[in-house]
Amino acid sequence: MSNKPTNENTGKRTVEQEIKRRSVFSFSIFFICLTLGGILFACLYNQPPTASGTQPTLRKAMNADDKIFSAFFNKKNEARSFRKEDAVTEVRVNGDIGMDGELDTATWRLKVARSPGDTLVLTLNELKALPKTEIIFDFKCVEGWSQVTHWAGVRFSDFMAKYRLSPQMDMKYVGLITPDGAYYVGNDMPSMLQPQTLLCYEMNGKPLPQDQGYPLRLIIPVKYGIKHLKRIAVMYFSNDRPKDYWAEQGYDYYGGL
Repeated sequence: MSNKPTNENTGKRTVEQEIKRRSVFSFSIFFICLTLGGILFACLYNQPPTASGTQPTLRKAMNADDKIFSAFFNKKNEARSFRKEDAVTEVRVNGDIGMDGELDTATWRLKVARSPGDTLVLTLNELKALPKTEIIFDFKCVEGWSQVTHWAGVRFSDFMAKYRLSPQMDMKYVGLITPDGAYYVGNDMPSMLQPQTLLCYEMNGKPLPQDQGYPLRLIIPVKYGIKHLKRIAVMYFSNDRPKDYWAEQGYDYYGGL
């Protein structure tokens, strides 16, 4: 008869017992985490929404992301450029808010509010008199599609320099609004001064079509399409965030790539 001690005598668990113990422990932790996650989700989901329709905690997280992206933004980092033959001929329209009705350049003017009571009023021909810059880049939409597209206009930085808007360049944001006021965006000044950002009046070597923002639109390659406001009528500058249509619908404000 063997005198070798058994697991019962030594107090040690068998392999089967250890597997069972670990399985019970793992499933217990899983269900505890699942329950806590459900409770946390319910608390966040049931928070009264902010004016933009998002929960306060989610909006705080988006604002934190905006600060991080802004801190690491470098105007020298440019969007990839393509050849003219890479650009599509049928350019997709990314939205038509603020585009009701046709607009004639005979009546259209760009109103630049330098400060309260001081507004610069410009025609399209005055903008065209500035040096023209072309950009061919991969236009990206938040809906998940992208296209290599060809645009031309005046660099925003050249426009600011021409009209001696240095005090405005020191401000944090630029606000843009369509003639009917239905669409409006706010962009941070560093992104606007990035050398690829255009006040754009041509697409594929021709004047902008009506549905692409005729007579003047913003092209800002470091941002998603929701920030490329079409049919610009009003421009203003601020150290506070200008109102932004899609941020009010729950999207992040920065809109950067």
